[in-house]
Amino acid sequence: MVQAASDAPGRCAWCGSDPLYVAYHDDEWGVPLCDERRLFELLILEGAQAGLSWITILCKREGYRRAFDGFDAGRVARYGEADIARLRADAGIVRNRLKIEAAIGNARALLSLHEAGRTLSDTLWRHVDGEPRQPFRANLAEVPATTPESDAMSRELKRLGFKFVGSTICYALMQSAGLVNDHVADCFRHAPLSASASSEPG
Repeated sequence: MVQAASDAPGRCAWCGSDPLYVAYHDDEWGVPLCDERRLFELLILEGAQAGLSWITILCKREGYRRAFDGFDAGRVARYGEADIARLRADAGIVRNRLKIEAAIGNARALLSLHEAGRTLSDTLWRHVDGEPRQPFRANLAEVPATTPESDAMSRELKRLGFKFVGSTICYALMQSAGLVNDHVADCFRHAPLSASASSEPG
């Protein structure tokens, strides 16, 4: 049942009223995450968003999961020209060759990271000292596009061989993976995520 406007919880305005976007905002965005495959998925999807809206990518997320073997980095890293051709013909994803090649290259970079005894989770979370940042944003105008932490994360990921990881993309990743709680102060998700900041990321 649709809630009456007066009964609906306050939300960050960016999610609008699209049910898919609202569910993403309510259930996923800003929730601390350390699962390797899910972080790899977010890394690829945030890169795919460059120049597009997040709702466009969100609507294609299931298409990406199907096309990229559930974001199994080991499988994606072995993709060759035939796979690139397959992906470029797949309307379920963004068919930009550079973004497709970056996704494959990022899978290879992730495997190299694992071979060096590191994880993507540790690599990302070290930039916030292992705990979600808790800024207090009164409104969307106070939410930055980049921060010193996202700048540093971008530099490190590039050094490790990752692509489509500019500082703006890294900050969007930090927000979506819960490294920073950027729900605005009057959003109903702000307080619970602030209260759970000391909990171990999932």
